[in-house]
Amino acid sequence: MKRILVTGGAGFIGSHLIQDLLANGDAVVCLDNLFSGRRENIEPFLNHDSFSFMERDVCDPIPLMQIDQIYHLACPASPPHYQFDPIKTRKTNFHGTLNVLELSRATGARLLFASTSEVYGDPEVHPQPESYRGNVSITGIRSCYDVGKMDAEGLCFDFMRQHGIDHRVIRIFNTYGPNMREDDGRVVSNFIAQALKGRDLTIYGDGSQTRSFQFVSDLVRGMKIAMAKDDFTGPVNIGNPGEFTIKELAEKVLEAIPSSISRVVFMPLPADDPAQRKPDISQAMSVLGWRPTVQLDEGLRRTIAYFEEALVEQDDFSLRSSSTSQAAAA
Repeated sequence: MKRILVTGGAGFIGSHLIQDLLANGDAVVCLDNLFSGRRENIEPFLNHDSFSFMERDVCDPIPLMQIDQIYHLACPASPPHYQFDPIKTRKTNFHGTLNVLELSRATGARLLFASTSEVYGDPEVHPQPESYRGNVSITGIRSCYDVGKMDAEGLCFDFMRQHGIDHRVIRIFNTYGPNMREDDGRVVSNFIAQALKGRDLTIYGDGSQTRSFQFVSDLVRGMKIAMAKDDFTGPVNIGNPGEFTIKELAEKVLEAIPSSISRVVFMPLPADDPAQRKPDISQAMSVLGWRPTVQLDEGLRRTIAYFEEALVEQDDFSLRSSSTSQAAAA
């Protein structure tokens, strides 16, 4: 049994990773300040003998603990969340990663740093290999996240060269699945929530921009393989190379929810929004032996089922709260 720290563990991806680690028989410490993560995501683990939760900001010094591995996921990952407080986002990427690296150095724990495809910016190379240095706006509204992640990647390699820490860097492409927040702000959750509520599906721009969508179980498997790989540092792309326009995604969501009365509407495109995004996963396949297995139609089906149940629970809670308020008023 390994003792594993997961920063950002109450988030969408972190909660799936923790579930997998606990099922594998490992002990898990979850560190999260619950800014974008949710307590509901980790409630199933709170009574587990091998799970503990630290409600703490990764930017604060992390107490020394006995651990074997660190999965460093802590950082808001959707534009509405990371742009809410861009200075805090930069601090999380640098100071948070610095604290995690110092902990890795002190304990000898192997570290996996969750970077992002955003380091490629609005790419001029397609698909994007790890050797591509990107086309990032250093002063743009997304720079707090993408430049912050670039800086954190460099810090990992500085610690490796100067202190010999055992680290690996993965670059995560658009990921979706159960446990996403309804207000997450990313396109898959936006479209599904809008369609289930009968609201218009909002496309920013003309919908011709492309993304490659990865189901969360494929990502978790890739993370665990990368962590287990000896003599490996990355960076390595972990994503599904299936490429779809945003308009195609909207059409797929509406096809999967035939009862929806929603229609597609178009809004102005935000600044610095990438026109294309598709991973070259040659290195992941050849070095890690990893490739995605869940295709978009199947992943959307599972994600829609989660949101349907979550929205029903929200409606039930609202009805109960309303009844209680009415009874108290009477």
